[in-house]
Formats: sequence, C-alpha cells, structure tokens
Amino acid sequence: MKVYLERKGYSYSAVTVHKYMNTELDLRSIVRPKKPGYEHGKPHKVFDNQLNQNFTADEINRKWCTDFTYLFLANHEVRYNCTIIDLHDRSVIASITDRNITSDLAIRTLRKALESQSAIKEGLILHSDQGSQYTSKAFIEFCKSVHVTQSMSKAGYPYDNAPMERYFNTLKNECTNLYEFTTEEALYQKVEEFAYVDYNHVRPHSFNGYRTPYEARMAA
Repeated sequence: MKVYLERKGYSYSAVTVHKYMNTELDLRSIVRPKKPGYEHGKPHKVFDNQLNQNFTADEINRKWCTDFTYLFLANHEVRYNCTIIDLHDRSVIASITDRNITSDLAIRTLRKALESQSAIKEGLILHSDQGSQYTSKAFIEFCKSVHVTQSMSKAGYPYDNAPMERYFNTLKNECTNLYEFTTEEALYQKVEEFAYVDYNHVRPHSFNGYRTPYEARMAA
C-alpha cells in the first residue's frame, strides 16, 4: 500500500500507513482455512535441482517455476490452482484452477504457458517440487516432447521454490481470502483476473524495482 500511495504522489512511512489502515479503516489480516492433506504417489522419476535457489534470469522464458495451491469455496469444498511464473520478471505465464490436483492439470497449465509465448528458445527450465504430478510418467514425457528441462526442489524444502510460495501468498492475501465464492466459476474467474490483470499489470513488485511484471517484461 505504501508503494501504491507513492505512485499516486503521496509519501508516508509504512508505520503510518499501517496505523491508519488499522485504526481509521479497521482493516485486519484474514486467517486462512486449514490446509487439506495431499495424497502423495510414488515418483516415476526425480530430477536434480537446476536452480539451487538462483531465482534470477537474464532473459524471458529461460527459467519458469510452477506449483499447486489449494483454494476454498464458501461451502469449504477445495479447488486446486496450478500456476507458472517466469523468474525473469515474476510474470504469471499460465494459471488454471480445477477440481482435482493431477498430472493432467500440470500438463494443461504447461501447455497453456507454452502456447502463450511467441518464441521460446531451447533450454527452458521448469522448476517444481517433487509432487507426484510433476514426477509422473505422463508429465515427464510431455516435458520431453516440448523440450522443457525439468528441475526439482529437495523434498520438503519450500525455500527451493520460494517465488512460487510468495506468489501464492499474495494471491490468497490480496484476492481469494477477501471473498466468499459460492460457485467455482466465480472463483476461477477471480483467480484468472488477479493473475493476468492485477498481478501482471497493476501490482508493483519489489523484485522489479517496484515496476509491474508487465512493465519489467516490456523493458527486456
């Protein structure tokens, strides 16, 4: 919020902004619902970590990160989102939400990401965790067919995929936790609007020197 105000010509300290949001506007943080458990399958293959926490990329479409997260409807039913971001500027390249957390959802999201980019050089790295969706035979074979090199975090070590953790935190804190979704269509639409409009085009990102991901991408 401090950055938003500065872009409008108002300069206040973070402490002042926080104070007025709490005392004058009565704004408080939202507690997230409990995280559901996942069923973990036996991996077909696990890949080495090609990034080793180097979350920078000199060019667009050289290093992508991906992961799943859980989202809730008003009746507490769970839906799952798969997102891919580009580490060059933290742009959301693809985002799909569905009822099941499957390798098919991972494949559809990667296909959508590839189709959205006009030109991708060889050597594109896709980094993920060791979830069964990414270690499945179907996903591995799809990556090979489209010449995408897989990279994976150490098991149970979220810091190896920190940019995805941060994106999902932002998605929930600034979007999905602020609303009650009575239909899955409303949830799906809101998540896509946040990813492709609010996050990519409106929200300043500290990684980009407080430019939006779109602004940083166009400057590449």
